[in-house]
Amino acid sequence: MTLRDSIAQIIKGDAVDDGETRLKYSRDTSIFERTPQVVVFPKDADDVSAVVTFTHEEKSAGREVSVTGRSAGSDMTGGDLTDSISMVFMKYMNHIIEITRDFAVAEPGVFYRDLEKETLEKTGKIIASYPASRNLCAIGGMVANNSGGELTLRYGKTNRYVEELEVVLSDGTKTTVRALSPEELAVKEKEDSFEGNIYRDVHALITEHAEEIKTARPNVTKNSAGYPLWDVVDEKTGTFDLNQLIAGSQGTLALVTKAKIRLVKTKGHRSMLVVFLTDLGILPDIVHRVLKFGPESFESYDDQTMKLAVRFIPQIIGHFGIVQMIQLGFAFIPEMWMALTGGVPKLIVMAEFAEDTAEEALEKAKAAAASLDGLAVKTKIARSETQAAKYWTIRRESFSLLRKNLRGLHAASFIDDLVVHPDDYPRFIPELNTIMQEHHLIYTIAGHIGDANFHIIPLMNLADPAARREIMVLTPKVYKLVAKYKGSITGEHNDGIIRTPFLPIMYSEKMIELFAQIKKIFDPLGVLNPGKKVGGTIADIERSMIKGK
Repeated sequence: MTLRDSIAQIIKGDAVDDGETRLKYSRDTSIFERTPQVVVFPKDADDVSAVVTFTHEEKSAGREVSVTGRSAGSDMTGGDLTDSISMVFMKYMNHIIEITRDFAVAEPGVFYRDLEKETLEKTGKIIASYPASRNLCAIGGMVANNSGGELTLRYGKTNRYVEELEVVLSDGTKTTVRALSPEELAVKEKEDSFEGNIYRDVHALITEHAEEIKTARPNVTKNSAGYPLWDVVDEKTGTFDLNQLIAGSQGTLALVTKAKIRLVKTKGHRSMLVVFLTDLGILPDIVHRVLKFGPESFESYDDQTMKLAVRFIPQIIGHFGIVQMIQLGFAFIPEMWMALTGGVPKLIVMAEFAEDTAEEALEKAKAAAASLDGLAVKTKIARSETQAAKYWTIRRESFSLLRKNLRGLHAASFIDDLVVHPDDYPRFIPELNTIMQEHHLIYTIAGHIGDANFHIIPLMNLADPAARREIMVLTPKVYKLVAKYKGSITGEHNDGIIRTPFLPIMYSEKMIELFAQIKKIFDPLGVLNPGKKVGGTIADIERSMIKGK
């Protein structure tokens, strides 16, 4: 009996192993490719439990099989790729369960864009941790990667808003995870079950190694590297919350089948300060001056991104409605003129201020602009969301532009999510530029400049073996530079295939050992998404890298 047949007879959903389906789910938006042996579309949490239980039994019998969860496939690290069982939630587990004034409950296969539409209509609130891929990503991926984006500067990442997660553990147990008081934790730890073991062992590990864990916490605003052991126990309240480990674990500790996420009401009126600069040396000064005025978001993109945007204007605006298409088309005329005359600035910085009234937002933007007097920059104020739309469109579409429109070149996401402290800009940026120039690569830079999160995307021909070797040489150089400034090698995109082998550059040998112990506590047989977060190797990167576009 084939693996597909064995699974098909224990679930209500679909188990598929035809070549076309397997090929479809062999790729995400990373530089990797792994072809699953079988693709499973579960109907519900019972199906997920049945498949995981089956896989656990197969592993116990010595057979090499595992389960990797997948939602919309917008992962940039290969975190949702497998050559075993791919568990795809989008087909059936795509229901919005409940929306209240304060939270939303949804299955992992719900597109963020659909959930946001409903939460806005019913409550005027949103999940504020949406990533730049807000029109592509799904809730399961947002939780699995602990996503963040343009509003993270003010509102934080997904883990801050997770109230409860319904999950399937590595032995097939279904349970609901929420923050526990010390008294509730003591009761949970007395349970004679696999779940009880997890609570006891994780609590003991964190208590025993508290100082090591505290010291290891990255000194930056965002981090998705490793398991955030420092976030499990709230020092103020004493609560113990395993959701802080599961969110961002890329399905290596448990598979999420339902998420209850707190909603946020953002400010209703916005005004954007746009800063054009040609000297990156003054960027730290700009950031520090503007941050004093409390922008809701603080983003950037470089001249290469802008030139691509001008080049592919029809593709960018083509998926908007006819009125907005016309508005954006006219709005891009100044950018087209700049590109034609060679006047494109080196970096475009966008600081958006959100307040209760339009007047307050505009005054904040004006004050921030005035604070830049004396610096060699040009500024512009977009007084409404309509005026700001073109800048947001370029920023949000920057990676998609590269991925879809450059023939022969691949948007190679491997050093794409660096985070340092803004105070380190003056030293970090020149050193980073020196490394990049040594490798003579074409690359674009976009990112969340307010919290020093850089998305650097080299453009490479991955059909060329020399380009693939270049990735293996450049990656550790850049990560060692980030570690030098006690930053993070990934603020949002997570570890996956691409970063797991390099975690020892960022963390001590002891912390790497603790990560491995956490994985073993949750998943002693390696049933769930092996080789991600823990145990990944350089050989995994080399064997899985795509050989062309």
